Amino acid sequence: MVGLREGARVQMPRSRNGQFLKLSAEEKRALPYLWPYWGRSEQQPPQGAWTTWLYMGGRGAGKTRAGAEWIRARAESGRGRRIALVAATAADARDVMVEGESGLLAIAPPWNRPVFEPSKRRLTWANGAIATLYSAEEPDALRGPQHDTAWCDELAKWKRLDAAWDNLQFGLRLGVRPQQVITTTPRPLKLLKAIMARSDTVMTRGTTFDNREHLAPAFFDEVIRRYEGTRLGRQEIEAELLEDVPGALWTRTMLEAAQSQGTTPDLVRVVVGVDPSGTRGGDGRDSVGIVAAGKTMEGRACVLADATCSLSPAGWARRVAETVAQHKADCVVVETNFGGALVEEVLKAANVGARIKSVTASRGKVARAEPIAALYEQGRVGHALGLGELEDQLSAFSTEGYLGDGSPDRADACIWALTELMLERGNAAGWLEFAAHEVRRRQGRL
Repeated sequence: MVGLREGARVQMPRSRNGQFLKLSAEEKRALPYLWPYWGRSEQQPPQGAWTTWLYMGGRGAGKTRAGAEWIRARAESGRGRRIALVAATAADARDVMVEGESGLLAIAPPWNRPVFEPSKRRLTWANGAIATLYSAEEPDALRGPQHDTAWCDELAKWKRLDAAWDNLQFGLRLGVRPQQVITTTPRPLKLLKAIMARSDTVMTRGTTFDNREHLAPAFFDEVIRRYEGTRLGRQEIEAELLEDVPGALWTRTMLEAAQSQGTTPDLVRVVVGVDPSGTRGGDGRDSVGIVAAGKTMEGRACVLADATCSLSPAGWARRVAETVAQHKADCVVVETNFGGALVEEVLKAANVGARIKSVTASRGKVARAEPIAALYEQGRVGHALGLGELEDQLSAFSTEGYLGDGSPDRADACIWALTELMLERGNAAGWLEFAAHEVRRRQGRL
């Protein structure tokens, strides 16, 4: 059976009444695997000379299938001999790119299915083409290996994005014209926008609605309807690359600057902020915001970790205790507006290993957020890597309120932690400094 030719465009022969002409047994066997015929136009690799094909699509738009079919075509045609498969985590590479419902094993024809060796992180085709799995969490694994082909799945989720991307690019040097495909939902990341701006990048888009016939009706009735028309829906369904919201308290530029400052080892104090009053998680439980932050000797803050979860009260209390132990926190700041004394009792029962400080939100979210946003404007807050979901919530805060979907549980927990570290009223001089800064900022906005 002949392999799939990369970039082929196939027109199946039809009779005058639109029915397929009589096919041979071999053609009938090959027909289900003829992706150039079955795939939508935006799922097909672009024509011409390019280095990067960026396919930005909504949830369930068929990104994984498009990436897998392109890799299959490269391998079967012989143009892809050494292939890199890079995902956000090792589990994603295996469970989605290789063994998933639209992964390389599922879409391969029985007569040319690659052999998967999980212990070696490797797939091998009959013609000798080899694909190796990599995790973006371990960018140094990409330092050294050479490739002629790469597939980067959900690049916007990569925690060590810059390092993983840079190492991959240095190794993409085999063959006459190395090429790579990126399949991802969009996020306004500096690197992603730089890739889009390159002259050797070709971009296609797909929405969740484009692939509706292959998705469960209940998914549209219960999930898509809930988010359709919202800002989150525009990003996750329509695949729009959304920039700063009007009047954003945290701009993407501010958050990128915080990331560049990174973590510092000389922390004199660490606290964990907890917001138990979040939105419903997938299992019906509330999402509890849990964020650790520290303060340096120089008076700067650093957000260290986001341990937000959707667990039972005992479960999220254990997660708080684990976060306290991991970062050697001396205080847990917990909002008790919706749980009262019960929230504090749950934490005490978990023996969190730190002082518990209950706080009540007497002001609105924006009023609590603005002084913390001022700290970011002054460059006094850094971020550890891998805080993408927290940063998305912070970027949805505006002068008009929180414009994101659901409750900003992560952001609230972060704000409580930073308020305790940087704006505690016992430090009168510091409090007055930030209060005066806020007054000047508001006057300039009027």
